[in-house]
Order: sequence, then structure tokens, then C-alpha cells
Amino acid sequence: MVRRTIPAAPEPTPMAMRPRRSVLYVPGDNERAIDKAKTLAADSIILDLEDSVAPANKELARKQTVAAIHAGEFGSHEVILRVNPIETPWGMADLQAAIAAVPDAILVPKVSQSGDIVGTAKVLKAADADARIRLWAMIETPMGIINAREIAACGPDPDNRLACFVVGTNDLLKESRARAGSNRFAVVPWLAMTLVAARAYGLDVIDGVYNDFKDDSGFRAECEHGRTLGMDGKTLIHPSQVAPCNEIFSPSDDEVTWATKIIKAFEQPENARKGVITVEGRMVERLHLVMAKRVAAIADAIDARARIEEPWF
Repeated sequence: MVRRTIPAAPEPTPMAMRPRRSVLYVPGDNERAIDKAKTLAADSIILDLEDSVAPANKELARKQTVAAIHAGEFGSHEVILRVNPIETPWGMADLQAAIAAVPDAILVPKVSQSGDIVGTAKVLKAADADARIRLWAMIETPMGIINAREIAACGPDPDNRLACFVVGTNDLLKESRARAGSNRFAVVPWLAMTLVAARAYGLDVIDGVYNDFKDDSGFRAECEHGRTLGMDGKTLIHPSQVAPCNEIFSPSDDEVTWATKIIKAFEQPENARKGVITVEGRMVERLHLVMAKRVAAIADAIDARARIEEPWF
């Protein structure tokens, strides 16, 4: 019997990281909302052709989102285009339009097995798609949770372009028949399984949406919950959610200060070959150095983005 080998995750490259704290969904058929999104401080914008667009408006949405991406007025925002599943009447046309538009990433919906990513990547390769286009995977079905490890294992192969998981909690609640609760009791196992699988192969993970955009305290609590679990950020459905999301998913001043101290301590010649050192009376290992470098890299990326002067801000 031939044992199949799943490739290991590549070594992390902290300086290549970008913040994905706030990831805002924008309906592709709402031109006004698309224009508004350009003025917001969200790290990433998902121009949506799928769930938020009625069947009668699918072609309009495709046309408007492609035109918006071609216009190139999103500044420092990361722009993602969520297409319809390939098996739908709109899926292949969406994918071809996305390839031509060259967003930062294409969000593949309802990814349930690794073949969903591999197959999409092959379409991009056959179309000679721009090498900059990444693939994001919506993990929003029970089968997607079960196969999260194998899906994540696509990440180390550059041909697959996979960079990020987005958890679709609403769809998971619907498919599982679980109840949504303020403590997310039913959701936590799915989030944890997805996150651990993604981290094993060097992928980012974005938490699901919070539906009641008028409930600021509930939203903040869920952001804190997601960050405690290890999420990189959260998907959003309303502009009012951007600022608190950015605040909660950003490294705190204390975290950045401590990370800087760890990095500087390991840079001292006497510590260059040590696996464990003491910093201000606390034992610090090299695994803490890896964590510190990530905190510093994300903080630097956030600061760099904030310094960009965009004329529409």
C-alpha cells in the first residue's frame, strides 16, 4: 500500500504578513455600497457575487464588481471576489471574470474537499491567471469541517494558491441544525477544528459574521471570543463593525512592547545560540520569539497602512 504524504507547512515569513482584522462583505449588485467600501478602514473587502445577490442580479453584480476592480480605486485594501459555485449557472462565468479582473484573491464558496481548491487552481493555471491572485476557501459545510485538514494541506503547494480560510458560521448552523447562542457553544468545535487545520499548513483564518450589527456590545464580545480562539480577524456585514473589529484584533501596545523586548533580547550576541533565555525575570523560549516576530510584523503592517494617505479618506 502506498502511503500518501501530506506536505508540511512552509516556514513562516512574518514580514510578508498583512493584517486581515476586518473583512467586509459588500453585495456586488450594490454600486453605492461598493463605492462606500472604498472609504472605510476595513483591511479587506469581499465583493460578493454569491449569497447576498439575488439570481436576477447575478450578471449585474459580476459586471459591477469587475468594473470596480479594474478601476483600481481601492487603495491599500485587499480586494477579494467571492464567486458562485462552479456547478451553478453563474459559477464558471464568475471565475473567468475574476481571472480577468485580477483581484487580490478569489473566495471559493462551499469548499468541502481538497479537490474544490485544486480544481479551481487548475482553471486559473489553464487561463494563465495572474500569479498574484490567491485563493480563499469558505469552510461552511459539515463536510468542509470534516475535511478541513486535507483542504488546508493544499496550502504549501504554490500551484494551489491557497492563502486563507473563511468560516461560514451561518451556513454551518443551518446545515447542522444547531442553535446560535451568545457563548457560541455549538460553534466552537467547528472553529477550533478549522483553525488548527489551517495553522498546521500556514493559513490565515477569518471568523464568521455577527448578524445583529446594531448590537455593539454583543459584537465586541464575539470579536474578543474569536481573537481568544486565535482568529486573524472577522468577516463583517456592516460598516459600523469595522472600527471595533480593527481595535480588538490589533496587537495591544503592551503586546507590541513585550514582543519587541523578546526580539531584542534574542538579538544579543550572548543569546544567539540559546534556546531559552530570561527577559525581565520571565523564561522565554524560541517559540516565543516566533510569536513575537509575528506580533511585530502585524503591528508594523497596521502602522504602515495607517500612514498611507488615501484621498478618499
